[in-house]
Amino acid sequence: MASLFSSITIRGVSFPNRIAVSPLCMYSAIEGMAQPFHFAHLSTFARGKAGLIFTEAIAVEPVGRITPHCLGIWSDAQVEALRPITAFIDEMGCVPAIQLAHAGRKASTAAAFLGGKPLPHDDPQAWQVVGPSAVAAGPGFPVPHELSVEEIQELIHAFASAAERSIEAGFKVIELHGAHGYLVNSFLSPISNLRTDAYGGDIHGRMRFALEITRATRAAVGEDIPLFFRISAVDGGEGGWSMDDSVVLATELGKCGIDVVDCSSGGISGAPRFRADDEGKPLDKNSARMPGFQVPYAERIRNETDLMSMAVGVIVDPHQAEEIIQNGRADFAALGREIMYDPFWPLHAAEKLGVDPDFKMWPKQYGWAVDRRSQIITLNRQS
Repeated sequence: MASLFSSITIRGVSFPNRIAVSPLCMYSAIEGMAQPFHFAHLSTFARGKAGLIFTEAIAVEPVGRITPHCLGIWSDAQVEALRPITAFIDEMGCVPAIQLAHAGRKASTAAAFLGGKPLPHDDPQAWQVVGPSAVAAGPGFPVPHELSVEEIQELIHAFASAAERSIEAGFKVIELHGAHGYLVNSFLSPISNLRTDAYGGDIHGRMRFALEITRATRAAVGEDIPLFFRISAVDGGEGGWSMDDSVVLATELGKCGIDVVDCSSGGISGAPRFRADDEGKPLDKNSARMPGFQVPYAERIRNETDLMSMAVGVIVDPHQAEEIIQNGRADFAALGREIMYDPFWPLHAAEKLGVDPDFKMWPKQYGWAVDRRSQIITLNRQS
C-alpha cells in the first residue's frame, strides 16, 4: 500500500487517503449562494476519490467575499444550498471540508478570469474593503477602512457563527484562511499591520486576531471537528513575515485547537505565485514553477511543531506526492490546478502506484466499464 493511499484519522474523522483538493475559487455564486455549478464542480472530485475535498474560500460576511460572485455562509439559506454537496461527497466515501475566509483589503474585485482587478469605486457591486490598517494591498487597490476593536470582535463572532453553520451544512473539516494577503494574513504581516494597539506591534500582537478566531471556532464546533489553518509561510517581501514566524504561529495555533497547518506562501502584496527563502526574500521569478516548491514549508512545520501539515503547490505527479507522504514531509498532499485538469487524478495515481490495478476504487457505476476498457486496450496491444 502506497503511503499516499494510507488512511488517517483526526479527532474521529477518517480520511481514506492523503490527497486533498485545495480550495479553488469559482466565482459563480449568486448572493453568496451555491449554484448547480458548485455541485457539479465538487462532486466531480468526490467521484475521483480525493480523500479530502475543500470548498473554495467561503466568506463569513458579505464584505468578506473576494468578488461579488464568491460563496458565503452568513445565512441559513446558504447552509441549505450547500447540504446536497456535502451529502454527495460523504456518500462517495470522501470528507467534505470548508474553508472559512474574509478577503479583507483584497475584497471587492473582479473574478480572476475577468482580470481580478479591484472594482471601480462607482461600480454598483463594489464595497468598502477593511483591514488592520489603512494600507492598500498594492497599486490600484483601495485604501481599506481600519477596523476598530469593536469591529474586530464582531468579526471573531462572525467566524464562530460561520463555523456553526458549516457543521449544520454537513462539513466534517473546517479550515481557517490565514494566507494570501486576505484579512487574517494582513493582521499577521508587519507589511500590512501598522497598528499600535493590542492587535498590532510585535508578533504576539499581530497573531492575536488569528488566535482569537481559532479559539472561538474551536469553542463553536467542539472537540470532534478537525481544524486546519492555511498560512502564507513567508510573505516574500523585505521585512515581511518569515518561516521562523510561521513556526511560532503554528505552535500557538496548536494550543488553540488547530490540528493541521496548510502551508502556502505569498500574497501579502500580490499574487501568491512565488517562492521565497526562510527570511521571506523572493527568489527568482521562475521558482514557483518548480514541482513541490512549497513542500519545505510543510516539512518544517511538521518537524518543528506538534502539528500535522499539508503541502500544496505544483504537486503534479503521483510518485512526487507519494515521496512527500512516505518521507514524512507532510501529512496531506493538496492539488489545485492539476486536479482541475484531471479531476480523476487520485484514481489515476492509484493505478500508477499499483494500489488499484483492478479499478476497485472507482465508483461502481464507472469501475466495471473502466476495467473493460483496460482489457480491450491490453488485447489490442497484444494483437
